[in-house]
Amino acid sequence: MFNKVLIANRGEIAVRVIRACREMGVKSVAVYSEVDRTSLHVLLADEAYPIGPAPASESYLVAEKIIDVAKRSGAEAIHPGYGFLSENAHFARAVRGADLTWIGPPPDAIATMGSKTEARSIMMKAGVPVVPGTPEGIRDLDEATRYAEEIGYPVLIKAAMGGGGKGMRVVHEPSELKESLDSARRESESAFSSPIVFLEKYLEKPRHIEFQVFADNHGNIIHLGERECSIQRRHQKVVEEAPSPLMTPELREEMGRSAVEAARACGYQNAGTVEFLVDQNRNHYFLEMNTRLQVEHPVTEMVTGLDLVRLQLLIASGEKLPYSQEDIKLNGHAIEMRIYSEDSMENFLPSTGKIRYLKPPDGFGIREDAGIREGDSISIFYDPMISKLVAWGQDREIAIRRMRRALMEYRITGVRTTIPFGIFVMENAAFREGNFDTSFVQEEFDVERLVERSKEREMMVALAAAWHHKQGQSISSNNHSESTTQPGINGMQSGWRKIGRKANLR
Repeated sequence: MFNKVLIANRGEIAVRVIRACREMGVKSVAVYSEVDRTSLHVLLADEAYPIGPAPASESYLVAEKIIDVAKRSGAEAIHPGYGFLSENAHFARAVRGADLTWIGPPPDAIATMGSKTEARSIMMKAGVPVVPGTPEGIRDLDEATRYAEEIGYPVLIKAAMGGGGKGMRVVHEPSELKESLDSARRESESAFSSPIVFLEKYLEKPRHIEFQVFADNHGNIIHLGERECSIQRRHQKVVEEAPSPLMTPELREEMGRSAVEAARACGYQNAGTVEFLVDQNRNHYFLEMNTRLQVEHPVTEMVTGLDLVRLQLLIASGEKLPYSQEDIKLNGHAIEMRIYSEDSMENFLPSTGKIRYLKPPDGFGIREDAGIREGDSISIFYDPMISKLVAWGQDREIAIRRMRRALMEYRITGVRTTIPFGIFVMENAAFREGNFDTSFVQEEFDVERLVERSKEREMMVALAAAWHHKQGQSISSNNHSESTTQPGINGMQSGWRKIGRKANLR
């Protein structure tokens, strides 16, 4: 096992890795930008080093700075977390080239799965089902038109080198194709430095289900079950759960086998996630593979009882997987709500500012992964996620009720958050019944109802404040009159004495 690991990230995932290292007796090294100098991950790490100004392009995305810190600090390995450089094959190669261990998959696997068109080709050869689409990138409008007519509308334009909803457009009819193609190319170029896009059939009302896989350096590959990720805004996940309410034992076995074959086909090692779309007939299709630890990994940890970061470190240090597929059992149900600094009532617009008060919920079955504390600021420079709130229950209904309770107890001021949206989801009939898909936000989310509830809450708070103010005036008046005959401390009668006398009279 390593003696010292550098975490090339920030926020809650850096905190998560630091804590796993501490439990394993491994020293941790943090890196930070100028605005993160007093962040939680910096304070928790054994060592911390500055790497530049606030913009990620001048700090967390500069591979040379991070590798230099690793060498100077004496770290033996680098854990990339997720985001930033976690799926950058060039960075992974540079880490290995500096005689450091990369806690992640081989660079070739990252590069292969990073290209959506190449990944589709490999999956087809491996017998993993894929959504019908173009075998490679689209060269021009004529080619796009020909393939769209062959596949059949609606079609989905997707960036070949990216994800997260960027460079993605749904085209319902031929007249929309040119504008959508040009727009997707521009966004893909801006986000991923590549204008290459491809087409695939747009599945109506699919479920988004992913499988967590682990592979060691000795040829062993297993999956840890699925996660339901269908509730999304702008093609990005907000609520995740494990297991999926859609799943049957037969479908889990079939999709799990596809996930393991996908990992084997690209020579995978360490933690990865194979994502699928499932249509209304429960046919599953390969979507993409995320070659890193996922944001939503805690729900898998909660139902399997396994520490996935610990597993990553063990595998990267050369150990064999300590579990076989038969050892993996799912216990209960877990739901994760991503608490973003976004205004749910204004189309999830980012909300920046200083967190003036923060009190997360707790209690049985509740877990919070956070990298933000009271007094910290949500800036424009990084992802606006405040924390990940996870609720576990013996079954899905208990987990939903527990999550709703926890969200209603969550107290945060200074920024607007997605907490109201989370409460809406937990109370929604379609969600509670497990009858939803990736169109949930568009079809179920009632912003007007959320605004109504917000106004009701504000009115209740105002009434409560007015009542307390009136009570305070009454008490002050009573104390003033009584203090002339029965003075207490500073001329006021003791409240304890008053209560005691009333009790004795009763």
